Order: sequence, then structure tokens, then C-alpha cells
Amino acid sequence: MERNDLDYTIAAFAKLLDKSKALVLDQFQDLDNKNAYHDYPQNEVESWFAESLPEEGMPDDALLQKVKTHILDKATGNLGPHMYAYVTAGGTQISIIAEQLAATINQNIGKWHLAPSISEIEKRVVQWAAEMIDYPGQVGGVLVSGGSAANLAGLTVARNIFFEKLNIRKNGLFGVKPFTVYASKEVHGCVDKSLEQLGIGTNQLRKIKTQEDFTINLEALKQQIEQDIKDGFQPFCVVGNAGTVNTGAIDDLEALHQICESYKMWFHVDGAYGGVVAMLESVKAKYKGIEKADSVALDFHKWLYQPFELGCVIVKNWETLRRAYFKKASYLDTQLEEASRLDFNEHYFQLSRNAKALKVWMSIKSYGMKALRAMIQKDIDLTNYLCDQVNQSEDFTLKSQANLAVACFQYTAKLEDQEQIIHLNQRLIPALEKDGRVFITGTKLNGELVLRACIINHRKQKSSIDYLLQVIRDVAATL
Repeated sequence: MERNDLDYTIAAFAKLLDKSKALVLDQFQDLDNKNAYHDYPQNEVESWFAESLPEEGMPDDALLQKVKTHILDKATGNLGPHMYAYVTAGGTQISIIAEQLAATINQNIGKWHLAPSISEIEKRVVQWAAEMIDYPGQVGGVLVSGGSAANLAGLTVARNIFFEKLNIRKNGLFGVKPFTVYASKEVHGCVDKSLEQLGIGTNQLRKIKTQEDFTINLEALKQQIEQDIKDGFQPFCVVGNAGTVNTGAIDDLEALHQICESYKMWFHVDGAYGGVVAMLESVKAKYKGIEKADSVALDFHKWLYQPFELGCVIVKNWETLRRAYFKKASYLDTQLEEASRLDFNEHYFQLSRNAKALKVWMSIKSYGMKALRAMIQKDIDLTNYLCDQVNQSEDFTLKSQANLAVACFQYTAKLEDQEQIIHLNQRLIPALEKDGRVFITGTKLNGELVLRACIINHRKQKSSIDYLLQVIRDVAATL
């Protein structure tokens, strides 16, 4: 009897998998010599995919060739060692396999009986995340799309639990006394967005000035809290930075916790960039206090080298998440199910969720935490090596001392006039992108444009750092 479905025969599917495997392996050939960026005008890239909705399918070989030519071969070089922009890790090979396997079984991690093993794996990964940062007890948590979603989730839980007595989930913010959130001026922009989403509004976000090391000024924070109380506001939450994106600055988390205790506020830590690094003995002391946070945002597609996308929010226990998110629905009822099952839809906003946990679990099981910690330490050591090279040079100036794995500096070309230096670096950034050998972007520190190199990639070596500086000099010489 002829079948009516979309499947290939097993033999044909096997051939297709072999061809796709060849494409994957090709991406890892000669990584050290591949460009980090391919400079094509936007309208040309758009033209590669400009077509009406196809009615007929195309041959698989032709489709894979198009994918290779226009997607894989033109991809920004996140895999290789020459990516320094934003906070982009290179992924792991075991995670590629994990993603393929997860897509194969196509589990929905919204209800336990839809994905029993993956649900238990996610619970275990959340607990492992807590162990990484010495967060105590049997915690609750959820894997989300990234650091931004983890911060939004943490602040959502904070709002819903902190104002539980006001029944805020039903009543909303109508008539509620304005409440304020506090963070340093270096806080990630997703906190602003989160407060917009939550109806709190960025007018109630107090961005506190920083010290010379770009950590929050504690005295200024306390003064602002006192002023807000006098002005009729209700201090609600402090967001501590466990590694800022600009410089890797780590706030005094222990002191922030004490301030939150004094004023009876929620303490949330944004550890999306640097939280996982708390497991390194070399820097553990800088993270004292993170274990006392009410909620913590982490990001595994950064320091654990996972492919996009994968963040994590953790809180003290599962019941906290359930109180923040649970909504009864007859089609999700669990009365006839085993009581010990944990349904993630009762502990987070989403119902349909993919199997994010498998790639983390397989990576940790495959490599082991000893090897992962060694790679993270290597990234930090390479960043310190970059800072040393910059300091020893005559044509670069270091603009921030690295706490973690990000360094900010300027190319000076031995110029002394600061306006000329800034103008040179303004021209240098797009010129480097056009050149494509390395991919590095800029940021502003104290209003001043700088080059920002983020070194989160287990494939980088000292030779990668030397190459970065060489390329910058080469491109600058053409300006």
C-alpha cells in the first residue's frame, strides 16, 4: 500500500544525512585561516532569498548546495578563533550532535509526560547550574532562550512574588504605589526592556553611577534608595552585575545583598555574561554574595560554549516559580497524573518548549567540568595576555582592566590628540568588518569610543591574540 507522508525511505534519508554531515565537517576545516566576517551588501544578501512562496519542492542536492553557498559559507565566523564581537562563543561539537538528536525526537518540554527524560535532564541541568555558583539547596529553575529572557524571567518572578499580597497577577499595577529598581549604569539593556515589558517602566529604573572599576557605587545606591523613600516610591529590587558586558565588572554582590536585606528588597543577579565563572577558584572570591540572591540569570551559550540559544534562570525553590507562573487550565490538568512529576508549563510562561537541556547535559557528561573549567580559565588568561600585549605596545592603549574575558582598548597609531584617536577608531571598526579577517566591534566607556574584544571561545590560542593585533595594525595602515 502506498504511503502518504513526507518521509524519505530509510536509505534515502541516510544518504541525505551523510551529505549534511559532510557540510558540517567542512565548517571545521582550516578554521584558523577562515575569515570571521564576509562583507556583502544587505541588498545582495536579500537577493539570495528573494522569491515568492514556492509551490513545488527542489531537488535535495540543489537545496543543500544553496545552503552551503549562501548560508554556511557566508556565515559570520562564530566557530573560529577570530570572533571578538559581542559575547559569542564557538559552540561544541558534541552539542551539534545533541541538537540533531533533540530535533529527531521533537519533544515538547511543557509537560512531563510529553518528554519524561528531557524534563528530568532539565531539572538536573538547573541543579548543576546552582552547583556551579554555589547556590544552595534544591533550587528551581528553567532553561530559556538567553540572558535577556533569563533576566526577564527573574524580574517577573520578583514582581509577582514581592507583590503577592497585593494579588498583582490578577489586579495588575493599577493603583499600586510606584516601585523602583536599581542597577549600575553598566547594566545590560535587557533590564530596561524587561521593566518595559513588566509595566514597571524605565522611569522607575535608577541607574547608579559606577566607580573607576565600573562596579556600582554603593554609597550612591543607598542615597538614591533613601531619596526615593522620601519621594514616596517603594524600593523594590536591586540588580547586581556578575560581569558586565562592557568590561566584565563584578559588583560587590555581598554588599548589595546586605542593602537588600536592610531595605527588604528583592535581590536579582544578572550573571548572564559572567555568572558561571564563579566556579573558578581563581576568581570565586569576587562572586561572594551571588549565592544569597533571590534570583540569578545565567547564559550557557556564553561560558559553557553552547550553541545558540540557551539561558537559565534559577531561584531558591520550585514553589517560587509556581507561585509566579501557574495558571490552571483543564487541558493541562494533572489530577490523574503521578504527583511527583514536574510540569515546566506550571513554572514558566511558555507551554511549548524545545529540548534545550540535552546539549548542556551531553556537553557536561562528555567533556566533564574539569575540562570546561580549564577552557574558561584559558579564556581569562588569554584576555590578560591581550591586555599585557596592549600595555607593552606603543600604538595601543588599554582602556579597561579585564575582570573576566573582555578587554577594551584603542588603537592610537602613536597619536597624542584624543580626538584624532577617536576619529581613527571610528573609521577602523567598519574597515575591520570590511576586511573580514577578524570580527571586532566597539563600545563606549565614560562616553569614549573604544575597541572591545570579547574572548569566549575554547578554540582561541595566544596566536589568535597576536593575529588580532596584527590585523588591526594592517587595516589601520590603509586608512
